[in-house]
Amino acid sequence: MTKAVTISLDAMGGDGGIDVVIPAALDYLKHDKETSLILVGQEALLKERVGSHGFGDRLKIHHASQEVAMDELPSKALRGKKDSSMRVAINLVKEGVADACVSAGNTGALMATSRFVLKMLPNVDRPAIISALPCIEGQTYMLDLGANVDCTAEHLFQFAVMGSELVSAVADIPNPRIGLLNIGQEEIKGNEQVKSAHELLAASSLNYVGYVEGDDVYKGGADVVVSDGFVGNVALKSSEGVAKMISHFMKEGFSKNWLTKLAGLIAMPVLRSLRRRIDPRRYNGASLLGLRGIVIKSHGGADELAFANAISRARKEALTDVPSRIKAQVEAHLRRESE
Repeated sequence: MTKAVTISLDAMGGDGGIDVVIPAALDYLKHDKETSLILVGQEALLKERVGSHGFGDRLKIHHASQEVAMDELPSKALRGKKDSSMRVAINLVKEGVADACVSAGNTGALMATSRFVLKMLPNVDRPAIISALPCIEGQTYMLDLGANVDCTAEHLFQFAVMGSELVSAVADIPNPRIGLLNIGQEEIKGNEQVKSAHELLAASSLNYVGYVEGDDVYKGGADVVVSDGFVGNVALKSSEGVAKMISHFMKEGFSKNWLTKLAGLIAMPVLRSLRRRIDPRRYNGASLLGLRGIVIKSHGGADELAFANAISRARKEALTDVPSRIKAQVEAHLRRESE
């Protein structure tokens, strides 16, 4: 029998807020009979928009009187928005009412609040953001995507341990291949932090395949790609920009004249398949690793499909109890180092 999971949703967060979260939640519950959702936000407004849903106790509403703006300083949100939909949704995880939380809200505020409320796992110095990216052979998971601008070699090693355990849990890959992002694959290349992290990873029991370059992320040579948050975020945003540029050029090219429009009609099945494979909505849902609870960051501009995929990501992590698995693996690596 499949385990029942309860997920709290920051209903007011993100660019779309309740206009995205509520339809996504209702649609998700239609297809997943084992999950319960808690909508967190302004109770009167949520009740009005939800109406008669027919899901009984599988969809509940929890009141929160405040909201965190997308451009709000994390420190301000942490100190002054103790009853925000984001904070309350995370509190429900801490209290054991929910198994995981999903928010499309302010990333900095979500990270700061999650770390303050849930605390870090033992022996983990910093949380990291990890997400799946499409590649030639399925998908690649990359971290950190922006939580930590400056990292030591030890931080990068911890990211590798956490990323490996997450991918093992949610992607069913027993021994994920770990790659360290660098400006080349030669031993002499890279800064001191990367070189030191390379030595730590090479001496570990992880399935470390060595340095990978930016283009390797999409070739599928590694299941997990590790970098600091500055480099990881730049790589992520650059790839998103390239994808948008290619889409723009293709639309422009196929609409020039009647011949190109005809060619576009002929190629439509292939174009639809390509669009589906690289559709970022299918990969929506970044995990905040290193915390004592599960928090999933949805893209701020996510639509209903994308937000539903973030809910699905939260369920997978809850079912496999990712925090406990990471805790055990970090402890195991520390024991090996001390032997």
